[in-house]
Amino acid sequence: MSWLEAIVLGIVQGLTEFLPISSSAHQSIVGQLFFGGHDPGAAFTAVTQLGTESAVILYFARDIGRIISHWFQALFGRIPRSDPDARMGWLVIIGSIPIGVLGLLFEDAIDTSLRNLWITVAMLAVFAVVLWIADRVAKNSYELTQLTWWDGIALGFAQALALIPGVSRSGATIAGGLFLGYKREASARYAFLLAIPAVFISGLFKLKDIPDDPTLSWGPTIVATVIAFAIALGVIHWLLKYVSKHTFSIFVWYRLGLAAVVASLLLTGVLQP
Repeated sequence: MSWLEAIVLGIVQGLTEFLPISSSAHQSIVGQLFFGGHDPGAAFTAVTQLGTESAVILYFARDIGRIISHWFQALFGRIPRSDPDARMGWLVIIGSIPIGVLGLLFEDAIDTSLRNLWITVAMLAVFAVVLWIADRVAKNSYELTQLTWWDGIALGFAQALALIPGVSRSGATIAGGLFLGYKREASARYAFLLAIPAVFISGLFKLKDIPDDPTLSWGPTIVATVIAFAIALGVIHWLLKYVSKHTFSIFVWYRLGLAAVVASLLLTGVLQP
């Protein structure tokens, strides 16, 4: 991977990780379109996500610090276990289990067959419709403090759908939150928090694959990760403000348009599945 590829893909990762449009799909599409048909691969995507998730930790540092502190205090009986922040700690842990288990069980498929661009096209279109329906039926009633154990588990399974490129981690979790009646901003915040354990575990696990991939090297991968981190900070801030006042329609239409464009490029042979 060249330095230019790393810079471009880092920008793509930072821009798309938290928008409900699938960062892994964009990495694969951009890689093939502009860099000689080269898909950067699951390892590169997972490692650069360490940068975007570091942006989440920095942006929500106070919230995360409070959640961790209260979780430990509740664990040792210093505060009630019903404390909202202590509960949120447990909800993030429990909600992370589905993607962790399914990621290990289907690791080979995730790294290979599921990265087929026809699958990506299908998921872009299908989850555009899912997001549109979720937005239309959403009650937008519940705050994040009202999240129940069952809802946390359900959203964990929703997040796990993002193991398939084209679904979108944030998109699946946000759609799940909307279906369950949570406000758009609350759904987005939980999507950010829920992603932290899964992304860091996956990214750290995939670090071992970088030296074994002849198309990757540490320098460009680190540059892409740092760029993704810087851009993601701005995207998080913008998205939380945007969803507090707007629907997700712009992302629905974008997903459908991208699916149509990629399908056309596949049919004409410009892209290979």
